[in-house]
Amino acid sequence: MPIFFQHQINDTTRLGIWKIEETEDFFKSNVPQHRAVTHPHKRLQHLAGRFLLQYLFPAFPYELIKIADTRKPFLPDEQYHFSISHCGDYAAAVVSKDKRVGIDIEIPTEKISRIMYKFLSAKEHELFELIQPDKDRIPFATLLWSAKESVFKWYGNGGVDFRREIQLKKQHAEIEKFDSLFSKTDTALSIHYREFEHLVLAWVIS
Repeated sequence: MPIFFQHQINDTTRLGIWKIEETEDFFKSNVPQHRAVTHPHKRLQHLAGRFLLQYLFPAFPYELIKIADTRKPFLPDEQYHFSISHCGDYAAAVVSKDKRVGIDIEIPTEKISRIMYKFLSAKEHELFELIQPDKDRIPFATLLWSAKESVFKWYGNGGVDFRREIQLKKQHAEIEKFDSLFSKTDTALSIHYREFEHLVLAWVIS
């Protein structure tokens, strides 16, 4: 099975990345499609993400998933908290029995480094030494975007100003973690991450 990465965070929380190599029929024979997705590859990503939920927790009741007005998927009884992300041929998910979670996976692209001013404050540019024009900023800029996106998904209610309300305070590179403040709810959060050869992954559990 093409499980690309798996991490047992604790007894109640697991995450994983699935490399999508199967056909749509494979996933459809295992999981239901919860919403109409017209683009074939996006539909494959959608199905793979839901398949991964039950791979991480075999008892996960994916047939009970509902979609909030903010487009965040959830279980009405919160038996599990979960978050799904996908990019290219990869789907990522984090599932917890008792913690609110958010996850994001990205493939580094030049576009993200070009729009850093839209999601990073001037203070963050200075803190992470992103002012120098000759610095190769693409992988790191993508990681910072992914970190903020994981907080956005953790929150789940939309309406977030990434520059002002998701504040990255410090990077602990040796343990792959950012300290952050989500000022919309005045919540201090730890954002964990992993960097792979061609992917970045970030997640929040709180």
